[in-house]
Amino acid sequence: MAKRSSAPARETVGDDRRAGHAAPWVIDALLGTAVALALALIIATGSGGTKLPDVIAYLFAAGFGALMLLRRRMPRTVLLLSGLGLFAYYTLDYPPIGVAVPVLAALFSAAEAGLMLWSTGAALVVFAVSMFYRVYDGGEAIGLLLGYESVSNIALFAAAIALGYSVRARRLRAAQQAEIARLTEAQLAREAELRIQSERERISRELHDTVGHTMSVISLQAGVGAEAVGRDDRAVSEALDRIRSASTRSLQELRSMVRILRSASERDETRSIQSLSAVPELADAARGAGVEVTTDITAVPSELSAPVDAAAYRVIQESITNVVRHAGATHAQVKVGIRDDRLHISVTDNGRGAATDDGAKSGYGMAGMSERVRLLGGSLTTRSFADVGFAVEATIPARLP
Repeated sequence: MAKRSSAPARETVGDDRRAGHAAPWVIDALLGTAVALALALIIATGSGGTKLPDVIAYLFAAGFGALMLLRRRMPRTVLLLSGLGLFAYYTLDYPPIGVAVPVLAALFSAAEAGLMLWSTGAALVVFAVSMFYRVYDGGEAIGLLLGYESVSNIALFAAAIALGYSVRARRLRAAQQAEIARLTEAQLAREAELRIQSERERISRELHDTVGHTMSVISLQAGVGAEAVGRDDRAVSEALDRIRSASTRSLQELRSMVRILRSASERDETRSIQSLSAVPELADAARGAGVEVTTDITAVPSELSAPVDAAAYRVIQESITNVVRHAGATHAQVKVGIRDDRLHISVTDNGRGAATDDGAKSGYGMAGMSERVRLLGGSLTTRSFADVGFAVEATIPARLP
């Protein structure tokens, strides 16, 4: 349990730094300062108890705050020390500081670390012990203690635990989405490698058949010519003609195959560029097909996680492909920018909106892009305009957690 609860904390450090957020220890220090100041203020302004606030009372407040620096690495210890510290404070009969405030942050931290039983059990123990001694002392009305006091404390405990659990669930979900995106990329890479391997095997077989057959013919005709030298000049000439014809035909086939290989290599290079930096090449290709494409790209790849950058390129690539093939459009516009830590992509055209809408929704390409965007925590929508035109719009978190 301890190892499992500490792992997310270590992973979060790198994620927060990559995302440009404050370091975890800074957040913990601010939280500890807030807890210490709140308790110190309650002690200074509170009344009750048989002992006036002194240095020890304020040291309790500072201690509750200092425990927040350990909440990620030792959530159980922080939870236990917070509860014991609360009991020790009231044993010394200082002015009341409430039951919930000193332990709320510890309950949140334990729930965030996945220690739901510990946080729930600690909350019940603190609540039960405090209620027992307050009823036993008899200094307050039973109705007030069992009514307003109980409900408010239980609500605060439940809120702290629920908030910690929701933060943990959100973090795990983001990590799962990032892992799914990584596995998807790896699967696509493996499939591409298998296709390349299959193509290489096919080409090797063709080369073997072509060159092997040609060399057999050349060898046979060379033997015929060698035997006819000095005896039948016509047979030698025919053998040489057949050798020249076979070698010429073989060279032509080899050149054609090399051109195919070079073309395939160029296509593979283009497919391997999965980044927004390659969008201008997509626009140039579309212009060559008769569609004027304008781009307004303010986001740069360095501001994006690699899977997000690749997904953005694929969305634009598929959208422009649909415009060229199906829309009958003369103009398309691509807009890409980052707002509120999310990447916004828009591809619009002036083609046949309704027809393109059907094609995009039924096509495997756009369906695949929609699923890919969803796995990254984003959304993709398509819509037709009233008269003409079609739009593909996607929103993806710029940085994966």
